This record gives sequence, structure tokens and C-alpha cells, in this order.
Amino acid sequence: MRSITVKIGMMAVLAMLSRYSVGQAVPQQRDMSSMSATQLEKAGDEARSLKDFPEAIRCFEAASKKDPKNSVLYNKLGLAELKNNDLKDARFYFEKAAKRDSKNADAVNNIGAVYYMQRNYNGAAKYFKKAVALDETRPTFHVNLGAAWFSQKKTERAVMEYARALELDPMALQNSGKVGVTAQIASPEERAQFSYMMAKIYAKRGDMDDCLQCLRKAKEDGYRNMANVYKDEEFARMRDNPKLQEVVPPPAK
Repeated sequence: MRSITVKIGMMAVLAMLSRYSVGQAVPQQRDMSSMSATQLEKAGDEARSLKDFPEAIRCFEAASKKDPKNSVLYNKLGLAELKNNDLKDARFYFEKAAKRDSKNADAVNNIGAVYYMQRNYNGAAKYFKKAVALDETRPTFHVNLGAAWFSQKKTERAVMEYARALELDPMALQNSGKVGVTAQIASPEERAQFSYMMAKIYAKRGDMDDCLQCLRKAKEDGYRNMANVYKDEEFARMRDNPKLQEVVPPPAK
């Protein structure tokens, strides 16, 4: 059975981070003036893979000066600034990437992620919606928008986005470290609500194992309306299943 976890806080893992290549050790000194933009970008990727974010920033900055219209370079620079814990500069470069290429969905998504990390969920939703409009087929964008909606207590909207993410990728909601942001969940009550919401999504998809696991988590965190399993239409097909009845006993007749 796949493990479903509801994570507290958020993962600072954004679009395109997984696309960086792993290279050899980054030299301590380099003559950037003699390197091309492509060489500098590769060096920045290598530094990022080694978690040398200041060096990655220097490489991407030098590359962007040689290729100032390259939206991808500014997005990578924003990601390096983000990993270097500089949200202000990260947002500046993400916005610059989006300005250079208004169709750069990753950059638009990442602007939303910065807003999300600053707990500006309305602003985050605005940019996540733009990212979805630019590329509706990216599960990450739907997961992020779902998290923004859930953090604003707009549960039904969150359900729609998470469900769409699962349609695009059945593993989209697993905490693989590459899905983007996760819902900000501050209390056991919210954890319980989130788990029950996820159980409904999996039930509708016919995924019994993940549905039951989410129901167990909702129950453990004190969800008050577990009896709704026998009312909500999403669970209709599995109500006679003994495994479901074991987790949530049917109401007394």
C-alpha cells in the first residue's frame, strides 16, 4: 500500500527543481568572463546539485548577463535564491523570468510559491491559477492551487484541484518531494478535515486502500463527522465492504 501522509507546514520544493542535472564538483575559482552563457548555466546546475547555492547564484547571474532575454536562466536564478533563503530576490527573478516570457508556466507557478511561503494564500492562488491556465496538464500546478484553496478554507475548490491532479498523475498527491507545495495545516482539526477530504477523493476514484488510510488518519485526529461516510455519495460503492466498516462502524439501526 502506498503511504499517504499529511505534512505540517510546506515543502519548499518548486517546479523545475528536479530538472537540474547532477554534475562534477564545482571548482573553487573560475574565470566567468571567458565562459559562455551555456557553460555558466551548466556550472550553476552543478553547483545547485552540490547545494552550493551562493556559487549557483553567481553562475546564473553571470549567465543571465550574457543572455539577458533567457527566461529559463532567471527562473533558475530565482530557485537558487530561494534555496539560499532569500524570498525577496527569488520573487524578483521569478517575476523577471515571467516578464521575459509570459508563457513560462514554471516561473509563474514559482511566484505563487513565494507568496504561499509568505502565507499570502490569495496571492498564491492568483499565480497558481495563471500557471494552470498556461499548462493545464501539469499535476504540480493543480496540487499547488489545491493547497492554496485549502489554506483559505475553500475546501470544495481544493477537492476539485486535487482530483484533477490525480487524473493527470495517480501519484501526484504522494509526498515524493517533487510535487510542489503542500497545504498549510495548523491544527489537528484541520489535519482531520484534510484527511477526510482526501478520503472522499480516493473513494470517488475507487482507490480503497488509500481511502481507508486517509479515513484512519481522519479518525486518529478526531474528525467529528466520521458517520458521514454513510451519507456522502463518494463512499456509496464501498459501504458494504467489511474493511470500511472496520474503520468506520455503520450506524446502529
